[in-house]
Amino acid sequence: MNSTNQSPDPDCNGKYMVLQKLGVRASFLFVNFFLIITALYQLKPASRSLFIEALGAERLPYAWIITALTMVVFITYYHRLVARHSRFKVVLGTCLTISSLLVLFRFLIDLPGPTVAVCFYVFVDILSVVLVEQFWSLTDSIYTTREGKSWYGFVGTGGLIGGIAGGGLSALLIQHTRLQTPDLLVTAAVTIGIIFVLTWMMGHIGLYCEVEHVARAEAAGKGGWRALGQSRYLMLIAAVLLLAQLVSPIIDYQFLNTVEASYPEREARTAFISLFFSVMGFISVGINLVMTPLIHRFFGTIAGLLIQPLMISLFSWAFLFQPTLFIGSAAKISDRGLSYSINRASKELLYIPIDAVIIYQAKAWIDMFGYRLFKVSGSFLILLCTQWLPVSLGLAQLSWITTGICAAWIGIIMVLRHEYRRVCEAEG
Repeated sequence: MNSTNQSPDPDCNGKYMVLQKLGVRASFLFVNFFLIITALYQLKPASRSLFIEALGAERLPYAWIITALTMVVFITYYHRLVARHSRFKVVLGTCLTISSLLVLFRFLIDLPGPTVAVCFYVFVDILSVVLVEQFWSLTDSIYTTREGKSWYGFVGTGGLIGGIAGGGLSALLIQHTRLQTPDLLVTAAVTIGIIFVLTWMMGHIGLYCEVEHVARAEAAGKGGWRALGQSRYLMLIAAVLLLAQLVSPIIDYQFLNTVEASYPEREARTAFISLFFSVMGFISVGINLVMTPLIHRFFGTIAGLLIQPLMISLFSWAFLFQPTLFIGSAAKISDRGLSYSINRASKELLYIPIDAVIIYQAKAWIDMFGYRLFKVSGSFLILLCTQWLPVSLGLAQLSWITTGICAAWIGIIMVLRHEYRRVCEAEG
């Protein structure tokens, strides 16, 4: 094959069609997404361990609030950037910028004081959103709807495997080499550099070429909240999804506090968090491949939605009486592991009976505003209950709040069950 000097190649139906039909494009994207999640699962253990070392896990809610506020400002300017330049160029520029900043953070991280650790934590959390959103935005621009249905499952699996590989690699590097927690920033920078090369190659050999889509950006900018308000069904979906985001900070707070108590030494703590992420990724893959199809086939979509709040309730109740690292880890897996597997699949099935434009409007509001609003609310709730009130709750006692939210969550799912049946019957 002869390469061209033009990037990206606008000819989608010419000499590169054979490559596309053979799945070469999907293979590139699979590897790309694998590397993105691998890099993130090197950075997340490092950012959390360094923050705990600098300020302690009890200060994490403040970092989550700062992250959410910073994210609002960043996303505003980021969307302006995307509007002015092609997604292809933005991805390449982002990769170079991130790699450079990670190297810079590596040199700054040893400075005294907590400022760099806090900034790095916020940077990694923003980075997690940007890289994943950017990847799927680029992917959406080069696949038709029909092609997406055929290949998205395969591409998404790359991310699940990347979670296993990234966490496992970080744990191995910390435990069995001379590398320390700050050095993970350099390994992640190298990984993102490889992503840059792969993305550039896609454009250079003609695997990146945009197709015509509905103007989603315009749809998202108009009436996201209005679309929710006009549909009881969509309001119930939003409530189910957003209550999960309200619970998540509490679970994370309990988990990381038990990690801090169990692993006071930085490198041991980083290795544990890395290994934990790897195990969680492995469990998510197993659930996605085995349990999700079986539950959806024999029990239905709503049953898939119920598993997460039921499991969180179970382990939160256990944590109330036995606030150990094992129980905290099990609750964390129930939260994130199930969210990345069966809950995500069940959520997407809920949208099938709805008009595509309305779906996009509703999802845009939930993803861009709802998730951040409820995560910030969860952080404020933790601070209110543990630090701001005259009579504060202990770490284990936060489980009373979690189980209460889960009870409301389950109740809304049962109401949603009747609405789901009604909508499906109306759609035939």
